[in-house]
Amino acid sequence: MAKIRVRPLSVADRPAWDGLWAGYLAFYESALDPAVSDTTWTRLLDPAFPIHGLVAVDEADAPVGLTHYVLHPATWAVGPYCYLEDLFVDPEARAGGVGRALIEAVYAAADAAGASRVYWLTHETNAGARVLYDRVAKNSGFIQYRR
Repeated sequence: MAKIRVRPLSVADRPAWDGLWAGYLAFYESALDPAVSDTTWTRLLDPAFPIHGLVAVDEADAPVGLTHYVLHPATWAVGPYCYLEDLFVDPEARAGGVGRALIEAVYAAADAAGASRVYWLTHETNAGARVLYDRVAKNSGFIQYRR
């Protein structure tokens, strides 16, 4: 894989983000109303929101992966926690260090914000990603419930 760099999303990334976001939603067999994706994009670029977006780019500055994370208060810590909400790597760029680079960039952002925890969810069948996740984090053993 070419040299990967991670940087914040910019307005010019919208077409590439749309493609990566669509790939992420398809991977999880999900669909969103376009208004939700538009709102998400707007929030990612708005410094007033605690939702942040990063892209991994190749040597030509073409996005090949994305991650979104949320800094939020926690009841078990004085400082914030960081929830890594979304992570997706273009299938053609997988196994080249892109996912790890994105996670490490979120770790760095969380550290800079004073977050004592970075956490995320994945589906139990996401075996490919779980190989990486088991290398860079600890499985907490918690099970998610939803309403």
